[in-house]
Formats: sequence, C-alpha cells, structure tokens
Amino acid sequence: MKKLYLIGGGGHCKSSIDVIESMNEFQIVGIFDVPEKIGQEVLGYKILDSDQNLPHYINDDSYFLITIGQIKSSDLRIKLFGMPLNFATIISKRAYVSSYAKIGKGTIVMHDVLINAGAVIGENCIINSKALVEHDAVIGDHCHISTGAIVNGDCVIGNRTFIGSNSVVRNGKIIPPETILSFGEKI
Repeated sequence: MKKLYLIGGGGHCKSSIDVIESMNEFQIVGIFDVPEKIGQEVLGYKILDSDQNLPHYINDDSYFLITIGQIKSSDLRIKLFGMPLNFATIISKRAYVSSYAKIGKGTIVMHDVLINAGAVIGENCIINSKALVEHDAVIGDHCHISTGAIVNGDCVIGNRTFIGSNSVVRNGKIIPPETILSFGEKI
C-alpha cells in the first residue's frame, strides 16, 4: 500500500479517513495540524507534526492529501497545494465516476457521489457525500461541492467556489470564480 499523510485534523479529516480506509490503496501514516495539536489523535491516527514542517516529510514513496475543509475561503487549501508535494487523488469505492469523466490531482470524491460522463473536476477539490455532478459539467480548481449538492449538465463552476449542501445549479449555468452558494440555494 502507498503511504499517505493527511494535512488537517478536523471534521473533514475524519470523513476523509473513512473514505481512504474503504479503498485499501493507501496506508495513512499520520496527520499534520497546528503545533498545539501535535501528539493528539484523530480516529486512531497520530498528529505527527505541524504543516510548517511538511518539507521534511517529502520523499518519492509518500503521498499527501489536504484534509482541511472549505466553506468561506479556500486560501489555506490553495497555499498548501502550492507546496511541492505528491498529492493523492482519492475516490470512494461507494462513488460512481464515469470512465468518461476526469478528476484532478489532490481531489477527494466522497461516499455516494455521482459524476457522469464528460464531467471534469479540477485539482484540490472536495466533492462531498451524495453530490451529483452531471454530464459535461466543469468544476474548477479548489472548489467544494458540498453534501447533496446538484450541479446539472453543461455547468461551469469557477475556481475557488463553494456550492452549499442541497444547492442546485441549473443546466448550463456559469458560476463565476470565488462564488459562495448557501445551503439549499437554487441558481
């Protein structure tokens, strides 16, 4: 199994661990977080060090995944993604991803997600539980498509955008970069 380090030890980390364990592809080595959390555990995995020391852990045999959530701002996720790390792409075994879809590096596709033919998902994205990304939709880099959100066919979602839980983006809609759609919003 490939060695995997997680960056961020909060709630999104817990959900990510569940997905990673279901894959049997990666062995989680440990977690990085703020200095005051070093030594604590998240679901049995130790917080090894702070993210300031990530460069000391870089080698050819290890992968990294940013497990910091994103709602109002993607700034921290983008900063970390700019580091010269080997980022894993994680796709839950309980997700359906069409063989005609493309998923960017550093992206996690959570349980029960549906991504249909022709969809393109950018880098460093969170496609959260039970989200639907329809045919030919394009999701930019550093986006979070939240739980139960629906992005219909031919939509274009700009970089750094958050689509809230149970939101619906109608067919062919173009969402500009850095947009935040609240819970249940229909656009």
